[in-house]
Amino acid sequence: MIPVRLLRSRTFRLALIYLCLFSTAVLALVGFVYWYATASLSRQIDATIDAEIRGLAEQYQQRGIRGLLTAVERRVSGAPARRSLYLLVDRDFTPLAGNISRWPDESPDAEGWVTFRLEFPESADEEGVNFGRARLFDLSGGLHLLVGHDVRERARVRNLVAGTLGWGLAVILVLSLAGALLMSRSLLHRIDDINAASREIMGGHLDRRVPVSARGDEFDEVAGNLNAMLDRIERLLDATKEVSDNIAHDLRSPLARLRSRLELLTLEDPDLDDYRAATAETLAEIDQILKTFAALLAIAEVEAGAAQRRFAPVELEDLVGDVAELYEPLAEARGLSLRLSIAGPARIRGDRDVLFQAVSNLLDNAVKYAPEGSTVGLELALATDEARIVVTDRGEGIPPELREKVLERFFRAESSRSTEGSGLGLSLVAAAARLHGGRIVLEDNAPGLRAVLHLPVTPEPRVSAGAQAPA
Repeated sequence: MIPVRLLRSRTFRLALIYLCLFSTAVLALVGFVYWYATASLSRQIDATIDAEIRGLAEQYQQRGIRGLLTAVERRVSGAPARRSLYLLVDRDFTPLAGNISRWPDESPDAEGWVTFRLEFPESADEEGVNFGRARLFDLSGGLHLLVGHDVRERARVRNLVAGTLGWGLAVILVLSLAGALLMSRSLLHRIDDINAASREIMGGHLDRRVPVSARGDEFDEVAGNLNAMLDRIERLLDATKEVSDNIAHDLRSPLARLRSRLELLTLEDPDLDDYRAATAETLAEIDQILKTFAALLAIAEVEAGAAQRRFAPVELEDLVGDVAELYEPLAEARGLSLRLSIAGPARIRGDRDVLFQAVSNLLDNAVKYAPEGSTVGLELALATDEARIVVTDRGEGIPPELREKVLERFFRAESSRSTEGSGLGLSLVAAAARLHGGRIVLEDNAPGLRAVLHLPVTPEPRVSAGAQAPA
């Protein structure tokens, strides 16, 4: 039994619509074939009758009635299977010669053509009822002449085409309905797989995925995209859980210190200097907490793509120079040498503030971890279709197995978390790189770390200060 759901499916309805359109086209085609075939046979019959009439007319003109009678008898004896029809009658319509039994009762049209029911003298030899088409002539002496042809062939063709049409439509309907059912069943099976996976995912099984076949069709493409989306959602949920855990871990200690410090102030009787020292430490702790939340908000804004609304042309050589100028005093204060190298001008479309913060984070880490007396490098290198901002230091570096992990939020290579910072700097750099269609790569500087920020450049012409833009 065919399920009602299958009959109500959109695929089945579309198949039925296609079936109706296809059947209409077939009907039109067969109707045209039927009309053309019967019209061609009718023209051939009329042409044959006209040829017979011309021949008999010549006999009548040359030899008179006797010659016409002889010609009719000769043609009757040689008519193949009585396809040609002849009848010569007197004024009382008594047959004188011919191969039909009597003069037709039907009235001719304006051109003398008449279609009538045939009655052969040897009716026992005929297979059922037949019709003939003929022209009627009145001759001198009260004689009448009929010259025609039977239309059994036309009727046979008509019946053949009609039968073919009927059987053809029946076969088309059966095959089309069977195809519609099979196609609908197959599509519903694929959709049921997707629905089943969706229900399991909604039930909490986030590791469930939509099955993908080996056919590689459009359903597999949709399933692949859904699975990729589910993978992304699962990673985001895991990242959210990890961020929540890390926030709780990172804020628990400073909040506990704040509470202890305030509790001591309420229990003891400190002097003004103790109050000032406790207040300064409290403000420092609060500032660090605020920095953590500010970094989280900045990463969330970048990852949400909100900064794309502020995209504008950014001159990277100016941006790198400004970052170097900002950090040069800090590097000197720590006994470091800051080396700046700019290969040439480069322009990209992006958010200058986000890029400035990303490069600042890279340089800040380099200055923070570089040993005293070493050199920190900041370089702008150019390639065919990208610009590379490279920051190098001579510190301890990052082990290869941790270079992907340090790009995650709150991750620190130092598990004790004794170093100042929140573990969000490189996360912001990675988010900024993705926002601008680039990537961040951490490499070994032997010794130290080499951080390379790859950014796609924009092939836009520069307009110098003294030049005028075209109107």
